[in-house]
Amino acid sequence: MPTYDYHCEQNSRTVSIQHSMKEKIHTWGELCQRAGVDLGSTPAATPVERLITGGIALPIASPAPSLPMAGCCGNPTGCGHGH
Repeated sequence: MPTYDYHCEQNSRTVSIQHSMKEKIHTWGELCQRAGVDLGSTPAATPVERLITGGIALPIASPAPSLPMAGCCGNPTGCGHGH
């Protein structure tokens, strides 16, 4: 199930929850109930916005090994084109 980040502009808090792609969270009250977070002093009807940064975490591939600086034609020592 994907993870989504929601932001409440009124209290400047961002909360992450998992739910189906079809489900929509519209208010701080809905978000807090799903996440098990206390409402605090923010009214339950306060709107929240789903952030683009939310999503499924995918493993990150190892970076490519470092290659030497290539000269002309990809040869580190040059190729003799006379540039």
